[in-house]
Amino acid sequence: MNIITILLAFIIVSNILLGATVVFLERKSVSSTWAWLMILSFLPILGFILYLIFGQNLSRRKIFKWDHMVHQRTRELVGNQMLAIVNQEPPFSEPILSDYHGLIYLNLNNDEAPLTMNNSLSIYTDGDSKFQQLLEDLRSAQHHIHIEYYIFRGDFLGNQIIDTLIQKAKEGVIVRLLVDDEGSRRLPKKLVRRLEQAGGKFQTFFPGRLPLVNLRINYRNHRKLVIIDGKIGYIGGFNVGDEYLGLSHKFGFWRDTHLRLIGDSINSIQSRFLLDWNQASGEQVPFQSYYSIGEKNHNGEVGIQIVSSGPDQKWEQIKNAFIKMILSAKKTVYIQTPYLIPDESLLNAISIAALSHVDVRIMIPNKPDHPFVYWATYSNIGLLLEAGARVYLYQNGFLHAKTIVVDERLATVGTSNLDFRSFSLNFEVNAFIYHQQTSKQLADIFKKDIKLSKELTMTDYRKRPFNIKVKESISRLLSPVL
Repeated sequence: MNIITILLAFIIVSNILLGATVVFLERKSVSSTWAWLMILSFLPILGFILYLIFGQNLSRRKIFKWDHMVHQRTRELVGNQMLAIVNQEPPFSEPILSDYHGLIYLNLNNDEAPLTMNNSLSIYTDGDSKFQQLLEDLRSAQHHIHIEYYIFRGDFLGNQIIDTLIQKAKEGVIVRLLVDDEGSRRLPKKLVRRLEQAGGKFQTFFPGRLPLVNLRINYRNHRKLVIIDGKIGYIGGFNVGDEYLGLSHKFGFWRDTHLRLIGDSINSIQSRFLLDWNQASGEQVPFQSYYSIGEKNHNGEVGIQIVSSGPDQKWEQIKNAFIKMILSAKKTVYIQTPYLIPDESLLNAISIAALSHVDVRIMIPNKPDHPFVYWATYSNIGLLLEAGARVYLYQNGFLHAKTIVVDERLATVGTSNLDFRSFSLNFEVNAFIYHQQTSKQLADIFKKDIKLSKELTMTDYRKRPFNIKVKESISRLLSPVL
């Protein structure tokens, strides 16, 4: 028996064993299982390597560690709110909340996400206004600045923020900057060194343990959070880079949605940051040290739940909340997302809403930033059009907003796209907003964007070229692992 025969036998046996692992032990979704089996079958050697890098299952691993005292207090609050919903006690007897008991309870039960009511917020849809306000808030910081972004570049905007952080660190403000290792791989080390030399702290999420090799590269921290003095918080879709200011020739104007929050919801965002920071840094920063500084008697009236999800969790919290939102709709559902690659459960929820005479409108970009993902998005459009949904292609630059508005009374804004990656592989965070005025404002923004979009009709969809249909079909099969 020659060496080639032995090698082929080893590859075949390895593929069979790995295939059995995927099917029987990993407990992946059916679509993801089939996608990996196809890759292993058609690319025996390369598929094995790809699976080692991209196919790990984190759902059995305890990645984040709560501060015991804060976690106990949070669980008590969550338990009390769940009981208050069951008994229809205040504030859950209020109309805007009583209509969404199921969604609130789901988020409490799945993610221990307490509802806070005394919040106010501002909405930003362009990078200039968002980052102008952020820089102003950073300069006013007195105690601490916590920043977490998926992408942080060392360009004009990145340098502006780093320079501000350096100045605040020199003034004695506690500065912590957390970025995703893959998303921010181009962040110059000299900028980081300058921040650390000034007294600021810096960490990357899930860095590779070996040079040029990162076996956790498929699991990325896609969250975008800022907390200033425990009083002001930011959450939404903008990363840090010049393209988010509309300075990219490729994308032009960058249309996104971001929130600036004030109120008790800051504690929830703070918890999320500290969990991520402690995991990345190995520190055990005491949670309670960053809870006592926040606004105590803020008189806002916006109800908010901050919901996180990630591949370490049993349930897909944000996706499940999306489905619950959409199925609660009586009149309208407005969706904006750069990537529309839902699994069957979410696709069915959107289709059921449209088939139930709900006015479902979906807006996606007119131009791709990731071709395979864009083709996979297009492959789902036909079914939704057949169900009665209306689809719009945003023409005024690149649409990166991640928002859903239901009946102009309920909304969510955050980091999660409507795709497999956001639901199963990325670490995400979204704000769920129970407030009619805010939801109406987001709905009005959607309607304004329609004027800058082209509606994609079923007639137009059927006219797409054959080669595009082939690309869509291939991308659709690979969508669970894109």
